[in-house]
Amino acid sequence: MSSSVDKIKERLGIVDLIGSYIKLDRAGNSFKARCPFHNEKTPSFFVSPERDSYYCFGCGAKGDIFTFVEEFEGLDFRGALKVLAERAGVELVSENPKFRDEREKLFEAMEESTVFFEHNLSVASEASDYLKKRGLSDKTIKEWRIGYAPPLWNNLENHLKTKGFSASQMEKAGLVKKDGGRSYDRFRGRIIFPIFDSSGRVIAFSGRILRDDGKSAKYLNSPETELFSKSRVLYGFDRAKLAIKRMDYSILVEGQMDLIMCHQAGYVNAVASSGTALTANHLEILKRLSNRVITAFDADNAGFNASARAWQIALSLGMEVKIAELSKGFDPAELILKNKEKWAMSLKESKHIIDFYLDRVLSEESDRRKIAMKIKDKVLPFISALESNIEKSHFVTKIADTAQIKEESIWADLKQVKIVANDEFASGNAKILRKDDEPQALRKDSILRRIAGILFWQESKDKPFALLDKAKENLKNIIGEKDFNELSQTPESSKDKLIFEAEVYYADNKVAEKDLGNLILSLEEEYLKIKLDSAIKELHDAERVKSGEDELRKILNKCQSLVKQLEGLKKIGK
Repeated sequence: MSSSVDKIKERLGIVDLIGSYIKLDRAGNSFKARCPFHNEKTPSFFVSPERDSYYCFGCGAKGDIFTFVEEFEGLDFRGALKVLAERAGVELVSENPKFRDEREKLFEAMEESTVFFEHNLSVASEASDYLKKRGLSDKTIKEWRIGYAPPLWNNLENHLKTKGFSASQMEKAGLVKKDGGRSYDRFRGRIIFPIFDSSGRVIAFSGRILRDDGKSAKYLNSPETELFSKSRVLYGFDRAKLAIKRMDYSILVEGQMDLIMCHQAGYVNAVASSGTALTANHLEILKRLSNRVITAFDADNAGFNASARAWQIALSLGMEVKIAELSKGFDPAELILKNKEKWAMSLKESKHIIDFYLDRVLSEESDRRKIAMKIKDKVLPFISALESNIEKSHFVTKIADTAQIKEESIWADLKQVKIVANDEFASGNAKILRKDDEPQALRKDSILRRIAGILFWQESKDKPFALLDKAKENLKNIIGEKDFNELSQTPESSKDKLIFEAEVYYADNKVAEKDLGNLILSLEEEYLKIKLDSAIKELHDAERVKSGEDELRKILNKCQSLVKQLEGLKKIGK
C-alpha cells in the first residue's frame, strides 16, 4: 500500500500546486517564474512536470511539492504534510506514538488547551455576550475556535495535568508561568483567540481582558516559544493565503477582532499583525502571494507609526502599499459592524502611501516652509525607498506641482534621505528571509537532515539498502570524520523524528535509495560552494592587502579547481 506521501503526489501535480502560490509561465516542456525565495527581476525558477520537481538557477532552491510548501509557508514536514493532505483529500493515518517528539507534544498541549477554552466559553454567558455584542455570529465564533479563560489561577494547568502533560511542556508552550516556587496560568479572565500556523495548527494565543481592572494589559499574547515567533506569524494567514493569491492583494489590519470581522463580512484576503509592529518577515510572507497590500491601521496610532519603516522596506521590494483611511474614532471591526458600506468605500478609495502622507501634510499645514520641511521628513523617505526610478520621478513631479516646490530642490533633498536598509531594519525585527542572503550553511543543513533521516531509517530496518555502507562512506568523505561521528551520535528522540519523516515520505526503498544518491551529490555541491565562497573572499582579501604574486596565483588556482569540481558534479547530476 502506498504511503500518504505517494497518494498526495498522485493527486496533486507540481505545476498546479506551485501555480496556486505563484504565477507560472510555460517555457517549453517546463514552467518558469520569478523565484519566491529570493528577489529577482528575470525569472530563473523552473518547474518540471516530468521530474515532478522545481529548481531555481538564481539561488539553488530545489525540491518537490513538500519542500516547496515547507519553504514557502515556513512549516516543518508535518505541517506541510497536513496542508497537502487536506488539499489532496488524503486522510492521514495516526502515527506511531513512539515518534511523537517534544515539539509534537507542544502542539498537542496547544490543541488540548484550545478545546478547553472553547468549552469554557460555551458555559460563560458574559464572555459569549461580549463577543455577540461586538458582532460575531455563533458560526464565526466556532470557526475561529474562540474560547474563554476564567479568572482562576490554575484552571488550565490542572486540566492539562489530568491529560498527562508535564509542567515543563506547559511552560515551554507558554501556557503556564513560574514565579519563584509556584506556577500559574498565563491567561486568566480573558477571551481567548487561538493563533494558527500556516497549516492551521494552534501555536499561540492572544487573550483580551473581559473585565478591565485598570491594571492588566488589554491584550496579552503568548510569549516566543519553539512553536511561535511573533515576527513570522500573521493572524488569519492560514485562511487568507489562497484568497490573497486569487485576488492579488491583501488587507492588513491590526487586531484579532478587526480580522475576524473582515472575514465574517466576506473580506477573506485579510490578515492581522496581532498588535505587534510589522516586520520584514511579515512582508515576505505577503509578497510571495501578492505585491499589493492595503493597510487599514488607524493612521494616528502607535502600531501604524511603528510600521512606517517596514513600509519603506516594502516599497524597496517593489510592493504597492495603500492606506485605507477610516472614519475618525473607528477601527475596522467597529466600522464593519456599524457601516459596512463605509468600510467598503474606505478600501475602494485607499491611497498609495506616498499620496496619503502628501495629502495629510498639505491638509495640516498652510505655511509653505513648514510644508516643505514636513514633506522632507514624512514623504521623501518613502519616495527614496521606491524600487522604480520612474515611480520616483512621478511622485517628485506630483510634489512639485501640488506643494509648489522646485523639482531640483526635491531631488537634492531626496539624495540626502537615508533609507532604512534591510539589515538595519532587521536589527529591531527578524531579518527578511531571502535565499540569496541566506547562509549556504542553512541549505546544506536542510539537505543533511534529509540524508540523516534516510540513513537512520535504513539502519533501523532488518534489510537496509545494499549500498548503505557506501553511502555512509561518501557522506563521511564530504562532511569529515568529526561531523560524521557527531551525526552518528544524534539523540534517540531526534533520530525518531527523522526516521518518522523518512518512513512517511518514502514507501519504496528503491525511490529512497535513488533520492539518497541525489541528496549526497547536492550536499557535496553545497560544501563546494561554501569552500568556493571562502576562497573568493580569501582572494579579495589578498588583493586588498596587495599580497605577492605567488600567493595570489595559489588562491586563484584553488578557486579554479573548486569551479571545475562544481561543474563536474552538475554534469553527474544531469
